[in-house]
Amino acid sequence: NMVLMNPPYSAKWSAAKGFLQDERFSDYGVLAPKSKADYAFLLHGLYHLKNNGTMAIVLPHGVLFRGAAEGKIREKLLRAGNIYAVIGLPANMFYNTSIPTCIIVLKKHRDGRDVLFIDASNLFVKEKKQNVMTEEHIGHVLELYKNRKPVEKEAYLASYEDIEKNDFNLNI
Repeated sequence: NMVLMNPPYSAKWSAAKGFLQDERFSDYGVLAPKSKADYAFLLHGLYHLKNNGTMAIVLPHGVLFRGAAEGKIREKLLRAGNIYAVIGLPANMFYNTSIPTCIIVLKKHRDGRDVLFIDASNLFVKEKKQNVMTEEHIGHVLELYKNRKPVEKEAYLASYEDIEKNDFNLNI
């Protein structure tokens, strides 16, 4: 019913041609690049998700706009309506990296192909070496997610047509 993932960012993997026959990846016609397995992790999780389930995965911002194979995978996911929301997180949230990350929320089957964008990049408090989102910050993001309505400088509900015009770039 639910898949939650925080895989290692931009990990290397084999991307061996044989994976194109693997059910997790075969529908996409391309593989995530050897130097960045982000979409391999995403597609693995989506494959295991039940038809009516929801998936959330934390990834680096690059997955939102990088081209080549990643762009083709992202386009196919958007055409199928799988990407439900993109939540931009503050930089320096995780111990292993200071880069800004995002949460991509996916659904296997849903009506519509719009995408909710939430910019939570400024919702944090500075604590020693890390930025931390408080319960209040998290609650606010959840409220924006549940309402699924535009809020100036915080949330935007992009139509599929808007996304298509933007060449399937999901940069917040």
